[in-house]
Amino acid sequence: MRHPKPTPAADEEVFAPASVLLQRLHDEAPTDHFTLGWLMGRLHERSFGLIMLLLAVVAITPGISIVAGLLLMIPALQMIAGQDMPVFPRRIAVRPLPTRHLAALVQRAVPVLRYLEKLIHPRWPTPFDATKRVVGAVVVLLNITLVFTPVPLSNVVPALVIALTYLEEDGLLLSIALLVGVVVVAVELAAVWETILGAKWIFGLW
Repeated sequence: MRHPKPTPAADEEVFAPASVLLQRLHDEAPTDHFTLGWLMGRLHERSFGLIMLLLAVVAITPGISIVAGLLLMIPALQMIAGQDMPVFPRRIAVRPLPTRHLAALVQRAVPVLRYLEKLIHPRWPTPFDATKRVVGAVVVLLNITLVFTPVPLSNVVPALVIALTYLEEDGLLLSIALLVGVVVVAVELAAVWETILGAKWIFGLW
């Protein structure tokens, strides 16, 4: 998804798989605490993909899927706005977070990502800025419909796949994931509309 063709050394850095990025963050994280500011500084333009991936992984946890899913709106809206990297209020960016939580998340996610990366890898380069905005827009739509159809994981799973394929720069599977995301949004909106019509019909009988 990058415009210039990087040198071999830069290519290894730019196209490091998500599992490698997470493991690197784990290995380089401060001993006791880390901050979102530190996390953003380590990833630069790929921080959008990683933040969405982390939030989507957290959202799979029972009981917090809706809250974590809605948090995806923050980076998604900033992607639509064309920002280079996620920006958080300073109070949040410098707030210390326990490194053990990051370690636990990485230990759960990395083995799964390594398996998925056998299928997901850089191909079908797409315009970086345009792709970022489209990804942000679809994730926003997924999370807006989550408010009206709060079915656990119904929107988180598509957002997780979109985040992973975007982070891995797999234009082929990202296109498919975005299409599936749009279909999910359309189906859920249709279900909401049918519910509204049904409610109007019931109230009309009274």
